[in-house]
Amino acid sequence: MFNRLWLAAGAMGAGVLGLLGCDQQRIDALHEGLSTEADVRAQFGEPVTIWPEADGSRTLEYNRQPMGHQNYMITIGTDGTMSALRQVLTPSVFAQVQVGMGQEQVRRLLGQPAKRMVFELKQETDWDWRWIDPPAREMVFTVTFGPDGRVLRSGSSEKLPEGR
Repeated sequence: MFNRLWLAAGAMGAGVLGLLGCDQQRIDALHEGLSTEADVRAQFGEPVTIWPEADGSRTLEYNRQPMGHQNYMITIGTDGTMSALRQVLTPSVFAQVQVGMGQEQVRRLLGQPAKRMVFELKQETDWDWRWIDPPAREMVFTVTFGPDGRVLRSGSSEKLPEGR
């Protein structure tokens, strides 16, 4: 029994590493200022969401939740070339989440969450994103919204093993 669990855990870990490897290959094939939107779509496929920017550029969201630990925002400038490729599930981006922000602002900043939970009695909703604290510590960033859809609090915690 233990051997089967160990093998299953190893296979799951290999699957996650495989996703990371594939994404890294896709990223390596793209170059800021040179790659076009068509190049981005050829590497990453259809975006989950396309966010319009004030300057006329557009940001394509590529979500890797709930199985992965990344969400990518790839900006296409008004000239049609890629101007930025960012993995947004990082402490520096989490620090931009502030009390009072609306759900759409948070969604725009971090991409789709891995999980959404509604707590009716508390009148709160939690959104969770999975991320990695290098080199390999699995973490969960949680944003709690009040009944008005505004951030009450946020923070990270270490992901507990399944079943705990």
